[in-house]
Amino acid sequence: MKVAFINTLIKEAQHNPKIMLLTGDLGYQIFDEFKEKFGPRYVNVGIAEAQLICAAAGLARDGWRPLTYSIASFMTARCFEQIKLAIAYEKLPVIVVGAGGGYAYGDSGVTHHSGEDFALMSALPGMTVVAPGDIYEVEQLLPQIIKLNAPAYLRIGRGKEPQYHVKAPVILGKARQLSQQGQNIAIISTGDIAYEVVQAVEKLNAEGVFPIAYQFHTIKPLDTLTLKDIADQVHTMIVVEEHISRGGLACAIKSWMVDQKSHPKLISLSSPDEFILGSLSQQEIREKYQFNAEMIIKTVKDNI
Repeated sequence: MKVAFINTLIKEAQHNPKIMLLTGDLGYQIFDEFKEKFGPRYVNVGIAEAQLICAAAGLARDGWRPLTYSIASFMTARCFEQIKLAIAYEKLPVIVVGAGGGYAYGDSGVTHHSGEDFALMSALPGMTVVAPGDIYEVEQLLPQIIKLNAPAYLRIGRGKEPQYHVKAPVILGKARQLSQQGQNIAIISTGDIAYEVVQAVEKLNAEGVFPIAYQFHTIKPLDTLTLKDIADQVHTMIVVEEHISRGGLACAIKSWMVDQKSHPKLISLSSPDEFILGSLSQQEIREKYQFNAEMIIKTVKDNI
């Protein structure tokens, strides 16, 4: 996803001279072409995320369209106050990019884990929160986010995430259907864990089980129209996300359900309410805490 992000940003920057990229001493090599093409429109602020955000806010106030880039845990939790006061409060068009969201840097330990970034960013008024599932969604969503002219958070993967192929268009603020048919049960995902859903659906279909599957790449604002349509068709929703159960997609859906006269049962497959120790890889974490393709399949079968 990181390569798709920078390649798409280069295309956008070629016809938008106000786009700037600010980094926190990260992105070596993959940002070389951007630096070569746009020179001073690339700024390495250093390992100083609070200053990174404040610099982007100042540039935005002066008419620039800055994007800030760092590892998701550093880009959200470490400088949350600055994002809140310098960007969200001022309603400035800064795009905060968190790379390796969730547990993509799982084996680097708790300092690099970002299982709460959706919760932090969604809590800020006026902040759009987006988590693409693969490189195609990155390529389609980034230009739309740039056009927002408002603050946004974009979570991308660490790199080399599997790509899936579905016909549904990628529209900011609208869920994307992953399965061509379905009945009774819906699987809803956000972020690059969508590939686990695609794998699970393919295996279930081979066994004659056909759940509905949707990718909610936009967490805020939530696509409640599609959500209502899904809820009217199924008796169970299974929400899969690489995020703690509080403050993420499942939590947003639960909040929506409170105002509905009736709604399906909701099952959340997510990361635990605890710090994950032991330097496990992302895939090991998904397996250990049971929010991978195998657990999706089991949960669907248990609730048919």
